[in-house]
Amino acid sequence: MNYAMALDYQNCINCRACEVACKEENGVQLGADKQRIWVGIVEGSSNGKPFVNLYPSQCNHCIDAPCVSVCPTNASHYIKGGIVKVEPDKCILCKACMESCPYDARFIDDTKVSVDKCTFCEHQIEETGTTACQATCPTKVRTFGDLDDPGSDIVKLLKTRKFFFQKEEIGTLPKLFYLVPEDETYAQQSIGPNTKIHTWEEIQPLYERAAITRSQSWKQ
Repeated sequence: MNYAMALDYQNCINCRACEVACKEENGVQLGADKQRIWVGIVEGSSNGKPFVNLYPSQCNHCIDAPCVSVCPTNASHYIKGGIVKVEPDKCILCKACMESCPYDARFIDDTKVSVDKCTFCEHQIEETGTTACQATCPTKVRTFGDLDDPGSDIVKLLKTRKFFFQKEEIGTLPKLFYLVPEDETYAQQSIGPNTKIHTWEEIQPLYERAAITRSQSWKQ
């Protein structure tokens, strides 16, 4: 079992329904700088015409997560399915995890006096099979599922669409799969020239081997 998320980001309309649903479902502290998920906005121009790219994002639940390896108290840890979590009672607010995260996906929850982050709504996966952000998105940006299940919606999707990762060069094996837009213009304006494009057939063996190795450190 290896949970991940595919993002068809060309469909994002920046309605922020995912952010609201996340806060409500997970009791996230209120405040614009207290977000487990967010929409990154990049403005640019092409041939004199301005454009805006939207990149929905959250914790990448990296298979080789630096936030886990640097934590001095084991507050940051992996659980079943390769989900990265924080145990508030063990967090000493040293911020080492925040500084090591390539995706700036962590913040301090003042009510818990602990670092906080996305959990893929792990408390409801068994019952609903999805996350609050996926369930509430009106344009179906997100597809959550198990990379180890060839019959899961996410694997079926990744078999039909090419994708890329954010900051892949860091080598953390992130599990947010950004789908290459079907709209050619949007693809050209939103994917950098040095970004590596992958197929599921090519990347699946690497992720499977890495997840098997990492699963030895999952907490039950």
